[in-house]
Amino acid sequence: QVQPVESGGGLVQAGGSLRLSCAASGRTLSSYNTGWFRRAPGKEREFVAAMTWNSAIIYYADSVKGRFTISRDNAKNTVYLQMNSLKLDDTAVYYCAAGSPPATLRVGDLYAYWGQGTQVTVSS
Repeated sequence: QVQPVESGGGLVQAGGSLRLSCAASGRTLSSYNTGWFRRAPGKEREFVAAMTWNSAIIYYADSVKGRFTISRDNAKNTVYLQMNSLKLDDTAVYYCAAGSPPATLRVGDLYAYWGQGTQVTVSS
């Protein structure tokens, strides 16, 4: 079993950047397909980005494509989400999830393990 732990959230002005990290306790995260999801106030959870354990498959939501980059350093047992050109609409709690089958990386309900989330607030 793996327990994702997110970090790196905070307050940033629109147009700025943040990098979120997802580390893991328990088993190594490097053997799990991993994704980032977010939930904004009053909205449903939505897919942001995901990748397979070997980086062979990477998906992005249309709303973040070209601005966000997901990556992983398996030697450090960490998955990252680099967020650039942040917009007000990116304000949300961001969650790291692990354990999805590769064919369903965009489906949050099929991830086995979830972190507690980290708050990202974008101000004008």
